[in-house]
Amino acid sequence: MSAHEQFAEDLALHALGTLQGDERARLEAHLDSCAACRQELADLRGDMALLAMSTAGPKPPQRSRQRLLNAIAKEPRVPATASGRASRFNWWAALGWTAAVAMLMVVVQLRRENYFLRESVTNLGALTSQQTLELANAQRVVDTLTAPEAQTVTLAASKNPQPQGKAFYLKNRSGLVFVANNLPALPADKIYELWLIPPTGAPIAAGLFKPDAKGNATIVNPPGLPPGVEAKTFAVTLEPASGPHDAPRGTGVMQGGA
Repeated sequence: MSAHEQFAEDLALHALGTLQGDERARLEAHLDSCAACRQELADLRGDMALLAMSTAGPKPPQRSRQRLLNAIAKEPRVPATASGRASRFNWWAALGWTAAVAMLMVVVQLRRENYFLRESVTNLGALTSQQTLELANAQRVVDTLTAPEAQTVTLAASKNPQPQGKAFYLKNRSGLVFVANNLPALPADKIYELWLIPPTGAPIAAGLFKPDAKGNATIVNPPGLPPGVEAKTFAVTLEPASGPHDAPRGTGVMQGGA
């Protein structure tokens, strides 16, 4: 339970002026450091003024109702007067005040439910955004593998068993899918790196990878690949795992031209 939920009923009782003792002191200490609860208290006091004009209201939460009844029970008893008119006036005043309390408790509950509803909407929006991003990424992979204008490059080595790789590259969307097999296992201090080599200019880093136990590896849409770059060649080199990885420094493993 959050601090706001914990103090929700105390705020309602404080707005009515019935919160006493340690609970009041604890709430006032919390209010000193919580702007949200101070605003909630101000809103409740405004709602109480409006709800006092209504004649009906649902039943308040049991915990608040019991605390309110306990507070009323502690009030000093006023001796009964001989005037029936005065008694009727006090009875009707108490009834109207109790109705206002009940309605104020309902406002507290509605505010709490509204808070949880807003949280649910926020979480749903974040989930939808994530799903949209994943769908767009999946669509980019499909486009890269199936587009007629996508380049398909096969990389091979001269040693047996030959490591082999295939790159599917869609330059206008920076889409790149690379799969490799027959790759030798690597020590902990080494790593493979894929390079996109344009017709002119320096090689462009296109992802780091290590093979699995069967010698297979995959790179899908590596980040930072600039859009629209023509690929003349793709190559794989063996690099130090600690880097740097901005330019080829290790030995070549395989390469292939578009």
